[in-house]
Amino acid sequence: MITRPLLVELFTEELPPKALPKLGQAFAQGLCAALTQQGLIATDNTVVPFATPRRLAVRLTRVLDEAPEQAFSEKLMPVKVGLDSSGAATPALLKKLAAKGLEQMDISQLGRESDGKQDYLVASGTAPGAKLVDVLQTAIETTLAGLPIPKVMKYQLADGQTSVKFVRPAHALVTLFGEEIIPAQILGLTAGRVTHGHRFLHPGALTITSAESYETQLAQTGHVVASFDARRTQIQALLDAQATRLGASLGRDPEVPALLDEVTALVEAPVVYVGTFEERFLAVPQECLILTMRLNQKYFPLFHPTTGKLTNQFLIVSNMPTDQPVAIIEGNERVIRPRLADAEFFFETDRKVPLAARVDQLSAIVYHNKLGTQLERTARVQKIAAWLAHTLGANVAECERAALLAKADLNTNMVGEFPELQGIMGAYYARGDKESPQVVEALAGQYRIRIDAPVQPENLTATVLFMAERAETLVGIWGIGLAPTGERDPFGLRRAALGLISAFEQLTAGAVLNIQQDGPLTLQGLLQACADTFTPGVLQADTVSEVQAFILERLRNQLITQFDRNAVEAVLAIAPPLHQVPARVVAAEAFAQSPDAASLAAANKRIGNLLKKVEGTLPAVNAALLTEPAEQALAQSIAAVQPVAQKQFDSGDYKAALATLAQTRAAVDTFFNDIMVMADDQAVRLNRLALLAQLHRLMNQVADISRLAT
Repeated sequence: MITRPLLVELFTEELPPKALPKLGQAFAQGLCAALTQQGLIATDNTVVPFATPRRLAVRLTRVLDEAPEQAFSEKLMPVKVGLDSSGAATPALLKKLAAKGLEQMDISQLGRESDGKQDYLVASGTAPGAKLVDVLQTAIETTLAGLPIPKVMKYQLADGQTSVKFVRPAHALVTLFGEEIIPAQILGLTAGRVTHGHRFLHPGALTITSAESYETQLAQTGHVVASFDARRTQIQALLDAQATRLGASLGRDPEVPALLDEVTALVEAPVVYVGTFEERFLAVPQECLILTMRLNQKYFPLFHPTTGKLTNQFLIVSNMPTDQPVAIIEGNERVIRPRLADAEFFFETDRKVPLAARVDQLSAIVYHNKLGTQLERTARVQKIAAWLAHTLGANVAECERAALLAKADLNTNMVGEFPELQGIMGAYYARGDKESPQVVEALAGQYRIRIDAPVQPENLTATVLFMAERAETLVGIWGIGLAPTGERDPFGLRRAALGLISAFEQLTAGAVLNIQQDGPLTLQGLLQACADTFTPGVLQADTVSEVQAFILERLRNQLITQFDRNAVEAVLAIAPPLHQVPARVVAAEAFAQSPDAASLAAANKRIGNLLKKVEGTLPAVNAALLTEPAEQALAQSIAAVQPVAQKQFDSGDYKAALATLAQTRAAVDTFFNDIMVMADDQAVRLNRLALLAQLHRLMNQVADISRLAT
């Protein structure tokens, strides 16, 4: 067996840039997996992926030309089917052996194996290992079939008759095992050693000497940095160097690494140049300028390193290294200038119409054919916001004003051009219209994913709009039968649910909601208030309860990543107010670690089962009927801890409440050891059940601790 590096490259037309990183990794890992399955990958192999705008490639450093022999053992068929009465092979057995490529096997070499009911014939032996030359084409085909291609393209080959499908038309195939070409026919291409370098710097053919020389030849002769990761690292270093030289920053928002990935997928020989635009454009909201530079032109805007304000310089990642880049820079500056001028025009034009004057125009925008227009939706959100404001003690007029203006910027030129700026532009226009700072803040933050800081009185208006909008979306969309299915969630209901959960958390963190109180705001109350704003008959009957269960399921999924699952289930089982759930889970998890937890949880479960059998209402506990020492001791223990635990519970100190209840363990254990609960005397039996019911209520105020029993 010979071990060498294997190179496989598919040279194509420009691949979709946003898909390139995944395509490159999938191509490399897929081919390695396919050859591993054939036993052709050595144990010390390294997978080296390559991906450029015009190629997918991989080098596997340790590949065998032939896999080791493989021992096999295969059950064929029952003995009575495979052999006749004289022990000779039946036609069925001969056919089976031929199908398995074992027609030369001596029948006497077949083993026998019983499954307990009958004996089977078993073929055992050693099969020759797969040869690379025989399986490489199939391995490549399997790899290509498994690529995460966003959209397949069907194209015709040079013969004018044959059509094939791939992400983009392919023009060359390289398969080198060391220096040797491994024959293969893929997508109408015959494998060889010829690829192509940079489209402009080396447009001609490039002959690859060996699998090991591939990357070096492409870099030195073809002017191509073949590794996606190496190219990305190089671009990052060039961007950082230019930004540092200019005393500027690339910014810290998540769009920067995403743009870096995209430009890495657009160039093969990266270089970074500096462009500028007129300072007058900086009067336009910087979000507009940033978006048009990043989204349309793939430029990196530069920011002041301390203030974070946009500067009038930007960085261009070019595919053309040159000592005379003036034409490239000026060309890019000419391209960006009209786009910035458009943004300036849109902004100045939009400002001529007050935001409030645009509200009525929302009647022309359909939100959903079953839920009406955006104007009708605005009216619903206004009512929900007013209800929330009354409930939370916020400024009702401000909350209603924010809800009224929230969608008005959908009619602006800027949002028409850049839908990503919804809310952001509304805030700018509202500020220009002299709306209150609270209304402006609410408009600016209405599309954020979650609330991630404690809510204070000064930002309560923004929180109210955030919650009202998400509640209306959840109830409305769910109520017309468009609940998420599987991975599909086109209306973002999962995101809306998580947003509402974050709002309850931060309202609690800011003491707008108190752990000690069940309200004033509850999830069910909010959802019902929301449902009441819809026209009767529009929503399905169980919408509120189903949406509430959906939100709690999102909360459950979120909490079980941080806490013990049993503790989470124990709390959610009693459906407490949503804003109390995290604190209760922390307490239940701490209690579960105590030495008393297992015994009390088991007892609680037993009590619950006994109480399920009770018909009617239990009487109050009659102390005169408590004649046994064990039941008297339990009653005394309950009486001792009940006021302490209740006070702790009412103050929101759930940990302390559960710790206090743990003091009843000895009395509970003794009770169940010594007392027959289901006594023959009905009065005694009901009295004991009443005592247990009293304990059960006390124990389960924080969580259903029976759920902590393993």
